[in-house]
Amino acid sequence: MHLIETRNLSYQYTSSRKALDGVNFFAPRNSRIAVIGSNGAGKSTLFRHFNGILTPSSGQVLVRGEQITKKNLKEIRKFVGLVFQNSDDQIFSPTVEQDIAFGPTNLGLDTETVEHRVSSALKMLGIEHLLDRVPHHLSGGEKKRVAIAGVIAMEPEVLVMDEPTAGLDPEGRDDLILFMNDLVKTYGMTVVFSTHELDLIPSMADYIYVMDKGRICAQGTVEEIFLQEDLLRRVHLTMPVLPKLIRTLQNQGIEISMAYTYEEAEAAFLEAFNGRA
Repeated sequence: MHLIETRNLSYQYTSSRKALDGVNFFAPRNSRIAVIGSNGAGKSTLFRHFNGILTPSSGQVLVRGEQITKKNLKEIRKFVGLVFQNSDDQIFSPTVEQDIAFGPTNLGLDTETVEHRVSSALKMLGIEHLLDRVPHHLSGGEKKRVAIAGVIAMEPEVLVMDEPTAGLDPEGRDDLILFMNDLVKTYGMTVVFSTHELDLIPSMADYIYVMDKGRICAQGTVEEIFLQEDLLRRVHLTMPVLPKLIRTLQNQGIEISMAYTYEEAEAAFLEAFNGRA
């Protein structure tokens, strides 16, 4: 049983074209899944179905094998946490502490448990120093961390993040990647995210869905997707720098192994050139 599954999911806003058109998606336990596609491909719309913000025009959304209904919606939103692309859409309390406490409090938890969850979330995100700050006076990266902490405090088993690295500086982006990977490795969570920064995906994901015009047009491992340069070009995406560079070298007759991360590329170059700089 998958933690999240959609079956022929379709959704239509007021415009004529479907925002989602027959989407079949699944997220297994303890997995890292990237959803990629150009603007308007349907990624955000898909994510908003995972915890019942949107209701399908047709098809099904199943969480732990159960279809989302009004009766189980509260439990679904405890299980599936969603972090919006724009943190300002998610942060609204007078202080960071109150904002992070909002979700657990609304679960009906006692004060001691709420305080523990807030403290744990602050520590996990490294933002204990922001406890009494006004959220809307924070930087973009700080707001992103506060928004994530507010969801983490609900203790979901699936964390869904829409463009989590958008607007972050390199250090903040690297910290977030380490945090996301730790959620899977240490806490056994499933992480689903979208991004336009394809170079980051090999460090963040094990499996990729490619969306275009509301449909899933391809899915597979990092290696399976990033070797399809024609596919990426067709959906207006660009192959990441490292595999593109190595593919170019291979086409020029240089025997070098394919690589997707910096560490893999370093090893491939050292092997190809016998350790010479």
